[in-house]
Amino acid sequence: MDNQRILAIFAAIGASAIYGLNHTIAKGVMPTYIEPFGFIFLRVFGAAVLFWGISWLGPKEKIATSDWPRILGCAIFGMAINMLFFFKGLSLSTPINSSVIVTLSPVMVLILASILIKERITLLKTLGIIVGLAGALVLVLFSTDSTGNAPNIPLGNILFIVNAFSYGLYLILVKPLTKKYHALTLMKWLFFIGVLINFPITIGEFTEVNWTSLPFDAIWKMAFVVAGTTFSTYLLNIYALKQLSASTISVFIYLQPLIAITYAILTGADELNMVKAVAAILVFVGVYMVTKKKTEVRA
Repeated sequence: MDNQRILAIFAAIGASAIYGLNHTIAKGVMPTYIEPFGFIFLRVFGAAVLFWGISWLGPKEKIATSDWPRILGCAIFGMAINMLFFFKGLSLSTPINSSVIVTLSPVMVLILASILIKERITLLKTLGIIVGLAGALVLVLFSTDSTGNAPNIPLGNILFIVNAFSYGLYLILVKPLTKKYHALTLMKWLFFIGVLINFPITIGEFTEVNWTSLPFDAIWKMAFVVAGTTFSTYLLNIYALKQLSASTISVFIYLQPLIAITYAILTGADELNMVKAVAAILVFVGVYMVTKKKTEVRA
């Protein structure tokens, strides 16, 4: 195995690790220091500044007029609905629930691909969809209604499902654009439009934050979400994609809930019970069935 491939694997692991830690870290500041929608404005605006700041490293590209509607759709589903529903859900539910349900994204992608681009679904994949969604429903229907800083767990879990659906639609919409434009070109415009879309929804909660009295614990967690969860993970995944296939990288989604569950339990932010364990197993099995290929392909 060459060094470039090894570095790519570490990049993919690093991105999954950051996502896994994010479930607990982001929840740690909501709603005590910042409300979820206010957090989204900070996240999207901060990432936009960072991507525009390094955009000079990429080529100078002009977006074709015919591509702007698709870019707008990507920003709506990838930088607005996806993020708003996830953070609102995280404020209502628990880190373990969010990390389990978010792994449904490959299932949602398959469902949407079959509808939008008529991708054929095999019997195995159909069963995988059913099993994976069953796991999500177990969390929605059988979780405790509320606990500690999770005031409405069932509603939060439903918002996670909407988040996974929205992110799946974003992945389908953005795929043709990734073949046409450089990653930095796409990201700087997607996050710029994301700021404009989110502004009227999020600015109220953003301005309510008492920025001058934030403790260091809140500051580093907010910085982690902007620089780590939003900015760094995308760059790490782009680097990984240069050496690894998309199907290989998708396997790393399994690391996210494992890291999230471990970190949440170690920090006392959440606890694993029978309902969460059964739901996690169903979701993992379902995602495995959906992403499993009939023949081995080169990674």
